Amino acid sequence: MKKLVLTMMALMLTLVGASAQEKPQVLGKSHAMQRVEVKNKYLLLPVQEREDIARISVLSNNQEVQKLNVRLAVDKVDYWVPLDLSQLAAPNAHLLLDINFEGDRRFTGAMKDFLCWREMKQSDTFDTQNREKYRPQYHHTPVYGWMNDPNGMFYKDGVYHLYYQWNPYGSQWENMTWGHSTSRDLIHWEAQPTAIAPDALGAIFSGSCVVDKKNNQVVAFYTSAGRSQTQSMAISKDNGQTFQKYDGNPVLVSTEEDFRDPKAFWNPEIQKWNLILAVGQEMRIYTSDNLKDWQYESSFGKELGCHDGVWECPDLMKLQVRGTDKQKWMLICNINPGGPFGGSATQYFIGDFDGRHFSCEHKDTRWMDYGKDHYATVTFDNAPDGRKIALAWMSNWQYANQVPTKQFRSANSVPRDLDLFEYEGQIYCGVTPSRELLSIRGQVVKKLPKTCEIVVDVKGTTDITLSNTLGERVVMRYDAQQKTFSMDRTRSYASFSESFPCVTTAPVYGDIKQLRIFVDNSSIEAFDAEGRLSMTNLIFPQEPYNNIKVTGGKATIYEIKK
Repeated sequence: MKKLVLTMMALMLTLVGASAQEKPQVLGKSHAMQRVEVKNKYLLLPVQEREDIARISVLSNNQEVQKLNVRLAVDKVDYWVPLDLSQLAAPNAHLLLDINFEGDRRFTGAMKDFLCWREMKQSDTFDTQNREKYRPQYHHTPVYGWMNDPNGMFYKDGVYHLYYQWNPYGSQWENMTWGHSTSRDLIHWEAQPTAIAPDALGAIFSGSCVVDKKNNQVVAFYTSAGRSQTQSMAISKDNGQTFQKYDGNPVLVSTEEDFRDPKAFWNPEIQKWNLILAVGQEMRIYTSDNLKDWQYESSFGKELGCHDGVWECPDLMKLQVRGTDKQKWMLICNINPGGPFGGSATQYFIGDFDGRHFSCEHKDTRWMDYGKDHYATVTFDNAPDGRKIALAWMSNWQYANQVPTKQFRSANSVPRDLDLFEYEGQIYCGVTPSRELLSIRGQVVKKLPKTCEIVVDVKGTTDITLSNTLGERVVMRYDAQQKTFSMDRTRSYASFSESFPCVTTAPVYGDIKQLRIFVDNSSIEAFDAEGRLSMTNLIFPQEPYNNIKVTGGKATIYEIKK
């Protein structure tokens, strides 16, 4: 199990002062108030995921100090989440929780009898010890709670910073906040305190960070999701540990309903900052001299690519074409729904960019990854050696809220280096597992462990089957004649969603000689070793796959180092 170094939380749960609150005041069919005397660091809120949202306003001295939405337990507790009282009031002070329940009382019963009133407790610690069999060993996950899009990723002074869409108050989407983790090797991640929290402008949706070398600061751009979606910025003087929100927010507004996910970067070719923004089903491009005042330049995409869903999470970068002196620009566009196998996915466009206008040189729709669980793909700003290192959210909006975990939901993909390659006169995106993954290769073993890297030397059409004693299996097939690679997870445990069982199939650009397959507790990521194929799929076997069968090739299995 990967080491999660926690800076805010203890590992063991101690319930101190059980039922330390007064009895609730029930004020109507859907309204209640709960008084809390601050005796410990945390108020542990009991969550029942099947229930509707309870909207909580926390009041101190008659002033609202925090708002949050929690699925408070009615008759069963799935888990607890911590509300940090120490950030809201002094010891022995009194807080008031003003709670509005959604849902139909005919199905949930009388509010006074809800289990949440008995199970709401105070504690000086919060349990984050992992007890879930599906938590990955070598992929980034939140310590607890829900996670979706990676945000604001940058590298500075030897440290990779990963921010992410986070719900601190449950393991389903809600309360969007920027969580924060750091790493020195892209594999082992250390949890950091909350980076950017919601405010009066709204929840904190996706965005980006830039390293402003001239002013020795890190600047974050994010979508403030309130009554409208607007773009805001925050500045960090301590390498991204804490941010001060800009007092002139928002810096960009629009009448469009879907107006989000700003990706900023320094463009040396025009000596200006660029920002690309997802607006409905197009991307808008802006320029700036100072990161505060943005000039609209152009829009891209109305006639190109897939338009079966909303465009989101853009990225734009210049890349080298392998084996040539050519360089091209690539625009990443995540879309939901509209993916090749349903739900969310990542498409891309290859072309030219003069700092103000992007033009695409192909008419076909191109997918960066042909699995079903690869979304919100973005790259690190200021990565060393000019590398373009990407992470994706490893899930799909069709079932992300229902996958069979509780303490946490969702992981990020393994890090991937992006470049370009040429095949039959066309230029495509290359996706290669980042070299840091070689550092966790352990000993070569014969028996299939729970987590591993499998390297398959291919000799034409090849079938690879991973299975367990329950009859569950995943079958991968490289068809040399059809020039396709497929992954069949229809026999992987999937009772939580009808959308989960599927066979994903990818085109292959040239002959595959070697496959690299990364297996973790709840995912399989398959790559052509030469970076011309990427396929990412979740799996949830009820027991780990412990058997491998390969026909048409030879497999070498590497343990993953702890």
